[in-house]
Amino acid sequence: MSRRLPVYILLDTSGSMRGEPIQALKVGLQSLVSTLRQDPHALESVHLSIITFDAQARVVCPLESLESFQLPSIECPQSGPTMTGAALELLCQCVDRDVKKTTGDHKGDWRPIAFLMTDGSPNDTALYERMTSEVKKRPFASVIACAAGAKAKVEPLKKLTSQLFNLETMDSHSFSGLFQWVSSTVSTGNRSMGVSSSIVLPPPPPEIQVVV
Repeated sequence: MSRRLPVYILLDTSGSMRGEPIQALKVGLQSLVSTLRQDPHALESVHLSIITFDAQARVVCPLESLESFQLPSIECPQSGPTMTGAALELLCQCVDRDVKKTTGDHKGDWRPIAFLMTDGSPNDTALYERMTSEVKKRPFASVIACAAGAKAKVEPLKKLTSQLFNLETMDSHSFSGLFQWVSSTVSTGNRSMGVSSSIVLPPPPPEIQVVV
């Protein structure tokens, strides 16, 4: 059994994502899976999980091998809050449960990667603050956050990670660019596992700005 590289994708599905943004997001996700499947290294080890969050957080796809992964149905409510803290809490629970640790006679999984995409800011602020420090206690190789669209707040995301990016428009071209970049990041991470403890991210496409 080869060692797995767990990749968790956390997606904001609050009401503001309804319509074109969520459709564009699905196109981007599909291209992510297709691109990764063309990489034999990724096909061997990458396992994907998708967590969505709006008024509640849910695992819409538990950790699944790239080969058997099927894109789940992703819907948005009419309106409502953005429970980003609840999503991070769910992420920590999943990592604690899913990621196999190395033991004396068995090599565990590679350190997981997490991507979070939001077009707003957390409404469950107290839980969010608490969970950002909990995420940092977990053995992530990389936590990457993307603030998408004009209303996305960057400041809360800075508490979660220094690997922070901004996507100005939320159309299918931008999301496809974002997820192509995500796939090259996963592939890079996949190849550097065991060589270094953190991932050097490939340069993002022009539509994605690095937040400093």
